[in-house]
Amino acid sequence: MKTVLPRQKNKHRTLCTLFVSFGFLALSVDPAFGVGHQISSETLSIWEAVIFGIVEGLTEFLPISSTGHLLATKEILNVGQTELTETAIDSYIVSIQIGAIFAVAFLYRQRLMQMILGIRGKSAEGKQMLSSLIAAFIPTAVIGLAAADFVKDKLYALWPVAVAWIAGGICILVVERRDAISASGKKLEELTPQRALLIGLVQALALWPGVSRSLVTILAALFVGLTLKAAVEFSFLLGFITLSAATIFELGTDGQTVIDSFGYATPLIGLCVAFIAAVLSVRFMVDWLEKKSFAVFGYYRIAVGIIAATLLSAGYF
Repeated sequence: MKTVLPRQKNKHRTLCTLFVSFGFLALSVDPAFGVGHQISSETLSIWEAVIFGIVEGLTEFLPISSTGHLLATKEILNVGQTELTETAIDSYIVSIQIGAIFAVAFLYRQRLMQMILGIRGKSAEGKQMLSSLIAAFIPTAVIGLAAADFVKDKLYALWPVAVAWIAGGICILVVERRDAISASGKKLEELTPQRALLIGLVQALALWPGVSRSLVTILAALFVGLTLKAAVEFSFLLGFITLSAATIFELGTDGQTVIDSFGYATPLIGLCVAFIAAVLSVRFMVDWLEKKSFAVFGYYRIAVGIIAATLLSAGYF
């Protein structure tokens, strides 16, 4: 499944260059630029922002859980040690998804345009896809709003993440062993809103950090009969809507805390880095799944889950 044609490479390089240039420009800006409030003494350094951006971009659309990796990164970097900065870091982990959102909008702009034409009554396929995406998004939105506080209070920790990593890895290997991945399923345009609603219900499982939104939506899409190519594309497009809503909600709730703690410049640097990393990650996953096995992600999840559980048991975190 190719999402990027050869003739589009120059456009991609140009856009990525603009984001990189913005990042370097921001490096010269004081982290507190534009802030009318006092910045916390425990701030987010430029290089920490870059690391978070790389981790977010590389893991957001792979079936390995970006939230789990970001929470692990938070512990490794030892940031968020006060109540205020912990809230800010947790909100930053969500809001940095903006870079990944832009990456999907950039890579799948033709699909998005097709859906816009569907709204205008000029594309039946675009209207069908949009209806399916809305149907898949609604149950996640409802469950997410109801469970948001519980998830943050009880599940934003490495033990739940480690368990979810291992469980998700086992699920991938079971799916591979049973040959549930087929090239002869339905195309994305054939997905009905009723089947998409089931995908949305399953997507709510990804509220548990470590589960991976990409993983559960891809597996659910395969279960309702899509090809792997169509399942991956639907997962990315559903992620565009879901991540956008989650980010807007998070910024509306704790966005000011992020700015008060870290300023504007360093979060923006992280966002730009996340965009570039997400573009590379999406293209890698699409190319990989065309030629190789889905199982590698299962083995990776199990390995990283065991490592995390071992380090936690030994008291390293």
